[in-house]
Amino acid sequence: MRVPVAAVAARRGSDRLAEIAGNHPECLVGVTSPSGDEERRFRTAFGARSRFGPESLVELAALQGCVVVNGVVGLAGLPATLSALEAGNRLALANKESLVAAGPVVLDALSRGEGELIPVDSEHSALFQCLVGERRPSVRRLILTASGGPFFGWGIEELENVTPREALAHPTWMMGPRITVDSATLVNKGLEVIEAHYLFGMPLGSIDVVIHPQSIVHSLVEFVDGSLKAHVGEPDMRVPIQYAITYPDRSAGPLEAFPLAGRDLTFRRPDHEAFPALGLAYEAGRRGGSAPAAFNAADEVAVQAFLQGRLGFRGIAVVLEETLAAAAWEEVTTLAEVLETDREARAIAHDLLGGAC
Repeated sequence: MRVPVAAVAARRGSDRLAEIAGNHPECLVGVTSPSGDEERRFRTAFGARSRFGPESLVELAALQGCVVVNGVVGLAGLPATLSALEAGNRLALANKESLVAAGPVVLDALSRGEGELIPVDSEHSALFQCLVGERRPSVRRLILTASGGPFFGWGIEELENVTPREALAHPTWMMGPRITVDSATLVNKGLEVIEAHYLFGMPLGSIDVVIHPQSIVHSLVEFVDGSLKAHVGEPDMRVPIQYAITYPDRSAGPLEAFPLAGRDLTFRRPDHEAFPALGLAYEAGRRGGSAPAAFNAADEVAVQAFLQGRLGFRGIAVVLEETLAAAAWEEVTTLAEVLETDREARAIAHDLLGGAC
């Protein structure tokens, strides 16, 4: 069986991709955004093994008998998610936008293809592992932990003049710009609430968020008898990635024995007044249909504007709220409907920002 390897942003990862392809002559190589020189280089080096353009992800994800790890950022990862599930593959999903924007569409593809959906995000992997072997009627609630980002404990006035540089200084995780800003606004945790709703079939009212700055407890499950299960470990994404690939087995991993003695664990309620985006995510999730897709699209636009200095930090939540209020609500049952919702919500958000794209 050939092993597909894909890079989303060739300009940032083409050298590493070429190295991997050279070491694995059996693999196919998909490069979604190559420059002209890069495409020529890959064609020369790898010939018929090379694929180019966004459609290469869809093609590779559909190769049967594969474990597909989807770490694409944003809604661009949705077609590959659907392709993998429709082919009956195991999908190790790190692209939360797939379920947030298109939960019913993704679950339908999972049902029709009879594949597997294993979460990779550390919080959802933690919940998944805590639920293994448990009967779902025995679950009272899911508890997602959040680091709180760089502004944990800050009040409204302190957040007025936050800079992009400050927002990108996450205290625990090394992540891309959008997800790092989303962590600072708590949007990311709101997206994870919606994702957990679809992954585990739990009502939104049974999914809670707590601030846990140490990022040692990755999430918890509370059962109807009052017992709790917690997934505890170092904040290292290699662990949930490996688990999604090897499940139900566990393999020796990259981490040393966990030093439990001397660790202090604290938990706090989120400050919804200072960080209103979390509540807006719950609202979008309760509306369902096209609302989560509109929320996600508006956030992408607002975060980009913030990083460009065109929008204040607290203005991100304003754009989210006003886009949700203005966007039409529709049921979403197809990829085309999700993409249309995304397009319309982006247009509304851009208009709110004065039309600058």
